[in-house]
Amino acid sequence: MSERPLLESSGHSANLTEWEGTVQELRGLVSPRALTGETMLLNMGPQHPSTHGVLRLLLELDGETVVNCVPDIGYLHTGIEKNMEAKTYEQAITMTDRMDYLNPMGNNLVYCLAIEKLAELDVPERAQIVRVLLAELTRINSHLVWLGTHCLDMGAMSVFLYAMREREMILDIFEMVSGQRMMSTYFRPGGLWRDVPAEFIPAVRAFIDYFPAKIEEYETLLVNNPLWIDRTQGIGVITPEEAIAYGCTGPTLRGSGVNWDIRKAMPYMGYETYQFDVPLGEHGDVYDRFYIRMQELKESVRIIRQAVDRLEKTGGPFRSQNRKYVPPPRSELGRSMEAVIHHFKLWTEGFSLPEGEVYVSIESPRGELSCYLSSDGGTRPHRVHFRTPSFVHTMGAIPKMAKDGMIADLVAIIGSVDIVLGDCDR
Repeated sequence: MSERPLLESSGHSANLTEWEGTVQELRGLVSPRALTGETMLLNMGPQHPSTHGVLRLLLELDGETVVNCVPDIGYLHTGIEKNMEAKTYEQAITMTDRMDYLNPMGNNLVYCLAIEKLAELDVPERAQIVRVLLAELTRINSHLVWLGTHCLDMGAMSVFLYAMREREMILDIFEMVSGQRMMSTYFRPGGLWRDVPAEFIPAVRAFIDYFPAKIEEYETLLVNNPLWIDRTQGIGVITPEEAIAYGCTGPTLRGSGVNWDIRKAMPYMGYETYQFDVPLGEHGDVYDRFYIRMQELKESVRIIRQAVDRLEKTGGPFRSQNRKYVPPPRSELGRSMEAVIHHFKLWTEGFSLPEGEVYVSIESPRGELSCYLSSDGGTRPHRVHFRTPSFVHTMGAIPKMAKDGMIADLVAIIGSVDIVLGDCDR
């Protein structure tokens, strides 16, 4: 038996003796049958297009049935959390954009909320409204990329083209307010980088008037499509108890019928004052996770509509007036030496936070995104760590959903979980 091929990938095979080191690492992760060659070990990724990034899945197969699925991550590790320790608190915001690159505004938000909680820094009402509005636009932006790529993986190309068309309108709005389409770094401790321009509200209203009809188009193409139903219903099932046990959050958890949304359970940025529903699934399969996100698109439009109405009636500053943490307006620099000193100190040394640690959570498009921030009283973070949904889902939920399923369904399962590898590795 020792001379039988053990690992087959990309047309290459190896004897057991050649893979002795690999076998030792795999003990306990795959069945004993894999170590004798009864089942086949196959690499899926890290260059497979349907893994949505550099994710490697080591699959143990019995024919076309997945016996075990072992995720291997770390190919995209950037050291973001460690690099943030070498930057001032405000400089480090630029690092957060590059974690979950489909949720840059959300990453900015959770980090800024942690700073504001530790510093007890106020955020003006106008800034809170804009933050909610842009966070929901970011959720739609992320869900559109998920929808388009998920359908593309399953062979439905038209939806991808339509989703990218609508996403361009959102990226134009991001560029309007921040100067960047993706890595915006628009949220800052105490509020926003600058106030929204005059053309912002008309652009947002034009989008939310245009977009609901497009959601109906997506649903017409997919919801009752027999091919889509065959590929998604009853696939990748995870029960409510299993979803909780594996630490699932967001649409992956709500697809199993568990009503948990941070915006409702632990409101932030005034979410408790907005009217919206939390869509829930019943079966915990690929179809339910798809359908929930489709409903979330509608709920985000509903929240944005309320936020725009409030923004038109709310004036005032767009950032805190606390000069210990926020630089003075440029108009003051020409007439106030104290303002010049504050400006110089903040941009050369940065502000210091009180010694302590905080933990803050928000609802990202993928689930619960949390930031742990520790301060030693200096001008740089002592430690920053993010609890990201993609990491939890990749390491726990995907192997659970894939087990005992067909290898052909693995692409649908990965797409339904909506992972981002930048969010996973950091």
